[in-house]
Amino acid sequence: MIGRLLNSLEGTIKAVRQGAGQLQLTQEVTVDTISSLAEYRDMETGNHILRTRNYVRILARQLRKQSSVYAEILNEDFIDLLSQSAPLHDIGKIGVPDEILLKPAKLTSEEFEEMKKHTVYGKEALTQAEDKLGSNHFLQLAAEIAWTHHEKWDGSGYPRGLSGAEIPLSGRIMAVADVYDALISKRVYKAASSHEEALAYIEEHSGSMFDPEVVAALLAVSDDFLSVAEKFSDSVLRTHD
Repeated sequence: MIGRLLNSLEGTIKAVRQGAGQLQLTQEVTVDTISSLAEYRDMETGNHILRTRNYVRILARQLRKQSSVYAEILNEDFIDLLSQSAPLHDIGKIGVPDEILLKPAKLTSEEFEEMKKHTVYGKEALTQAEDKLGSNHFLQLAAEIAWTHHEKWDGSGYPRGLSGAEIPLSGRIMAVADVYDALISKRVYKAASSHEEALAYIEEHSGSMFDPEVVAALLAVSDDFLSVAEKFSDSVLRTHD
């Protein structure tokens, strides 16, 4: 399926290359990629993309404010790239079979192992897209997020079992944003948690699943998260992460 996605990108790339700048090319490729993904994700809601993109921006700005370590890294240009890249974090799900992705129940251990591969599929798809375009920081960052947003601070995540600062900052931020949204969203196999329950879960797993500094940032801006969740709420059942 990754090959099919890449083929769908080529027409856009060729058309936009004729007289268009790199920024326009990137935007067109991104839109086409997300559209291609939507064809395979009939049960997914676009509001998840809107919410997580806003969560990532909010977290990054708070991290810049609260930590001198990140003040220089998280300049506004980088934060813009980060939030633009965030919608592509689950693009690799195009490679997961429908019987797993759309299963109306919790996954078996074997099925979950297959689901985990979406991080690798996403990284490969975005890396191959970058190969077609040449060096592109936006796609590099998107690939990084797709590959690392399920890594855990204590090394128990996937696909590579990275720990602590080995996990790119982009992946650490995306992990908190993605899990928060997963918790507050109704799924085919679970009820939605409340905002307070989601915060409590993430705080409880600070230092194990999540970077403690990113968790501290979430707690500092939790009201902003709630505002985004309410603004872009939906009632569509989502599939498995």
